[in-house]
Amino acid sequence: MVNRKMKRLFYETGSVVIGNLIVAFGVTFFILPCDILSGGTAGIAVALEPIFHIPPAFMINALTVGLFALGSLCLGKAFFFKTVLSTIVYPIFISILNMKFAAIVITENQLLASIYAGICVGVGIGFVYRVDGSTGGMDIPPLIVHKYSGLPLSVLVMCFDGATVLLGAIVYGIEASMIGLVSVFVCGQMINKVLTLGSEASKTIFIISPKWEEIRRVINDDLDRGVTLVPALGGFAKAERMMLMTVVKQKQYAALQRKIIDIDPQAFFVVNDANEVGGMGFTLNKRYLQHTIEER
Repeated sequence: MVNRKMKRLFYETGSVVIGNLIVAFGVTFFILPCDILSGGTAGIAVALEPIFHIPPAFMINALTVGLFALGSLCLGKAFFFKTVLSTIVYPIFISILNMKFAAIVITENQLLASIYAGICVGVGIGFVYRVDGSTGGMDIPPLIVHKYSGLPLSVLVMCFDGATVLLGAIVYGIEASMIGLVSVFVCGQMINKVLTLGSEASKTIFIISPKWEEIRRVINDDLDRGVTLVPALGGFAKAERMMLMTVVKQKQYAALQRKIIDIDPQAFFVVNDANEVGGMGFTLNKRYLQHTIEER
């Protein structure tokens, strides 16, 4: 048990450090050299630098520490311990990268820099969010709103970053803010991708057919998938019928579709994407489940 806790601690610490390094990389090599209004503390630093003439790296570090203090007050002790590491390593990474590699320019194309900045920042934040941590800075306000409203975290991040970009439009103009919004959008998408990393794409299928028993057996026996039986009442004829609900891996969907049509060409079925599925056959395997049962 102690060994497992140490592994978990090492994994969480490593995720936070690597995530912050990736974010710092995106800020140093794409956001600051090309003045990308990306949102976050970096976006604020870029937007306010022409007004206050404060070095962006210094402002990023100051905002990171200040917002950390705010988050500690609003989000409690758990936030403090999971964010203090980010508050230490992120400014260090920003300072070191700016001192050592400030002269390196990877691209002067603002649109290209905006896209890659969004990728780097989104991946880095996603790594930290996966262990329920925070990179500090401007992802603290979304975390506070998420705590009290329950709104999706990735959406809140995009909203706050979008507001930061609009602030920058006052200084740099509409075109610069439009380029910055590209970075914000890409960042939000990458956060979602990283948060669902390791989850296999799946389909949720609802099936209504008088031959539901045959279809159920095919799903159970041929595809090795579970089925939930849902009693239903037809809205037109008021006839009682059985509806099947199942979740299959995306690569199994075409085979299931053929089998349903072979059994009942008149079968009615609805298909939805399942972004994440947990449980036996998806995130759990039989060996892992048996090991868990034996431990208990």
